[in-house]
Amino acid sequence: MKIIELVLDEEALLNGIDAISIVEQPAIESNFVALNKQQKVTFAEQDADKRLLLGPALIPNKTIYRYQGGEEFYVYFSQKTIRRAAELFLMRGNQNNSTLEHEAQLQGLSVVESWIVEDPEMDKSNLYGMEMPKGTWMVSMKVNNEQVWKDFVKTGAVKGFSIEGFFADKVNMSEVTMESYADYPDGVKNNAKRVLEYVEKNGWGGCGTDVGKQRANQLAKGEAISLETIKRMYSFLSRHEGDLDSSTSYSDGCGKLMYDAWGGKAALGWSRNKLRELGEIDDNSMEVEDVLIEALKEYFK
Repeated sequence: MKIIELVLDEEALLNGIDAISIVEQPAIESNFVALNKQQKVTFAEQDADKRLLLGPALIPNKTIYRYQGGEEFYVYFSQKTIRRAAELFLMRGNQNNSTLEHEAQLQGLSVVESWIVEDPEMDKSNLYGMEMPKGTWMVSMKVNNEQVWKDFVKTGAVKGFSIEGFFADKVNMSEVTMESYADYPDGVKNNAKRVLEYVEKNGWGGCGTDVGKQRANQLAKGEAISLETIKRMYSFLSRHEGDLDSSTSYSDGCGKLMYDAWGGKAALGWSRNKLRELGEIDDNSMEVEDVLIEALKEYFK
């Protein structure tokens, strides 16, 4: 699988970081950069009085999964690119540009502190229990928006920062050997096929991201998927299982449609068992995770 370095092209009209979004589970589409899920880092602090969020915006040399045009690959940023992108973000006065899930423009959110980790052992991020590598871009964001703080931050609906911007692909690419798997059951394929049959007649209706739509096509064809994709599948399906009931149909909104686009309940069971088989999760950790998932379902009823 290709690993591509993303770099700044300062001569291009569109380049660098335009805004920072607060998100639950960002995805990466086209040359639009949205990082967080792959970093698996959440906000370090939610201060009820100061209303500050602190966390990494970019981590150097961290490979980020992407699926575009039917091709799976990884991208990453060097320390040099991250440092320059952070500088341009402030130089261009973009610190008040923020969004929710890369969609809704937000008012009252501002980056009030920005720095590059120079010494991981002595860095301020250690005060918040974060161990960031050298070259990480850290930001602190002030939330002067009551609704955003109450409905999204305090509830845990958003968990990290995600950058918005454009970068160029560096020419030199390397290949890594990665195992892929196509032994998922017919139930997974059939769920994805039903979604595609429905949208052929009715359209997507504004539902889903390009990644979710591509996943439906991929599963319907029985194509092999990577371990990273299986992890994403299990994460998405397990979190949204409680949102559905037997009476839910595709016409009721996006939930059931996108759930089956990822293979539905058949894919949830298969992905769980496959991750067990590959040693990514053990029975004990899975039991704990299942308990947490069930507790969250009960809480949000």
